[in-house]
Amino acid sequence: MTSESASVANPPAVLVFAATDPTGGAGIQADILTLASLGCHALPVITAVTVQDTVGVDDFLPMDAEWVIDQARGVLEDIPVAAIKLGMLGSTEVVAAIAEIVSDYPDIPLIIDPVLASGRGDPLASDELIEAMCDLLLPQATLVTPNSLEARRLAEYLGEADTEGDDDEKSASLDLQECARRLVELGCAHVLITGAHEQGTQVTNTLYNVRGVVNRLHWERLPGSYHGSGCTLASAVAALVAQGNSVAEAVQEAQDYTYQTLQHAFRPGMGQFIPDRLFWAQEADQEGEA
Repeated sequence: MTSESASVANPPAVLVFAATDPTGGAGIQADILTLASLGCHALPVITAVTVQDTVGVDDFLPMDAEWVIDQARGVLEDIPVAAIKLGMLGSTEVVAAIAEIVSDYPDIPLIIDPVLASGRGDPLASDELIEAMCDLLLPQATLVTPNSLEARRLAEYLGEADTEGDDDEKSASLDLQECARRLVELGCAHVLITGAHEQGTQVTNTLYNVRGVVNRLHWERLPGSYHGSGCTLASAVAALVAQGNSVAEAVQEAQDYTYQTLQHAFRPGMGQFIPDRLFWAQEADQEGEA
């Protein structure tokens, strides 16, 4: 048994920094399920503990930065890591701690899902935290995956300080390609802006790099609201990059996977639907019964 086990290749390991979610719909729980579903082994590092349901986030408690460092250093010194994925970070101290850690591993792809608010709009990131992310973390990113609201908020911080006008009006009027340009100029190698918060019967997700638009992918807009779709997408990209795919290949395949999780989503509570990251297992069971 021991020799047989030793002959099996290890799945790629992905180090994940994220907050807990007691609904299992988003956060570190979503990351673990997604990575496992796509053939990777998750190395979860807790950045915060949240109090939430499928409707929204009521409160959260950031982890002590030293605890985050110790969690991450422990596994990094023990297990080869093929990719790193960041979700909700919780505090500026945690952002600074993670920035220091990932800077020691520049060859490991870094996927950042800049979680700034819950699906209901509950704030999860202060202006100071956004400033720390832009100064310390985003310049190290292989890929950043903001939704359109997050992209505009990040780009607003990166805009000209003397720009006149109301902050909310400036943010809402920012063109998404301009948002991507500012993030790329900051140092992000790739930026994927998702369009579920924009108007229209289709959802358009656009991948950018220093040369501009790499690809635009259009998806039929599904009814309902989903809890953890951004976590699912970013973790799926991390899984596929960890397996050796290019960023463009990983983004396309990850979006297809995420769309299928949303098509099979379920509603366990009174709020949003939760993506079914193991939809393929149910399909296999149904085929077997047939």
